[in-house]
Amino acid sequence: MTDLSLSNQTMAGKAAPPAEARSLRLPTQWLGVAPFFIFAIMFLILPTLYLMLGAFQNDAGEFTLENIVALAQPSIVAAYWISIKVSLASALIGAFAGLAIAIAIVRGGLPNWIRSATLTFSGVASNFAGVPLAFAFLATLGRLGLATVILNTVFGLNIYAHGFNILSFWGLTLTYVYFQIPLMVVIITPAIDGLKKEWGEAAATLGATTAQYWRMVVIPVIWPSFLGTVILLFANAFGAIATAYALTGSSLNIVPILLYAQIRGDVLHNAHLGYAIAFGMIVITGLANVFYIWFRTRSERWLK
Repeated sequence: MTDLSLSNQTMAGKAAPPAEARSLRLPTQWLGVAPFFIFAIMFLILPTLYLMLGAFQNDAGEFTLENIVALAQPSIVAAYWISIKVSLASALIGAFAGLAIAIAIVRGGLPNWIRSATLTFSGVASNFAGVPLAFAFLATLGRLGLATVILNTVFGLNIYAHGFNILSFWGLTLTYVYFQIPLMVVIITPAIDGLKKEWGEAAATLGATTAQYWRMVVIPVIWPSFLGTVILLFANAFGAIATAYALTGSSLNIVPILLYAQIRGDVLHNAHLGYAIAFGMIVITGLANVFYIWFRTRSERWLK
């Protein structure tokens, strides 16, 4: 027995690598995510810190609050207010429309190919923005757009004579809705999938009607996910500039366009005021993302 135990100890000692070898092991498991962290630091964290620092400096590099105080100018306040209204309107319209589509493809009894096709299209359309989207809406709902001409010639309805303008508040909101609805579908569909069939069966067993089941079970469960997604859609629209600038130019004074005018070097050039405007956008979108994470955490408790 003694010889056997000594033999086992000898084999264990040979099998275990020395402490020096273990300490010299390279952290190769981090190599896969290293590009992500490098990209995030170089193009997200460092630029954000640079903007935040520049918002509290003057041209001489001295600390000042003049840039923050300048945000109270009527033109800047109006730009923030228009951006908030456009973002909120497009987020609410996109959220309710996307929720209806998600419920239809998940629990509406439709063929499976409709769900897969809808999700595939939503994944593509949610990233379709910028100049191509602006051109598409101008070609469709511009003064000589396809839909405008058809409505006027076939139905005798001149939407521009009734006050519609693609370069206005509602024109930009409608354009944003194009990518807000599919983004809502992509995000809210897993929450709809998380509704367990057992809940509906239990509610029916207890004598609850379909309306009662939705009002007392479904809505409270998906409500945090819905609110969180609305906030995410708001942040998504609030920071958009390419679509708005390509569609309206400078005719609609929203914050991203005003920021672009401040830092691109034209007659409005004031880099540090632009940094302050960007800082205000960071604060608003940061708060929106904090609330989104909070609502998402609450919703995940039901969806596990």
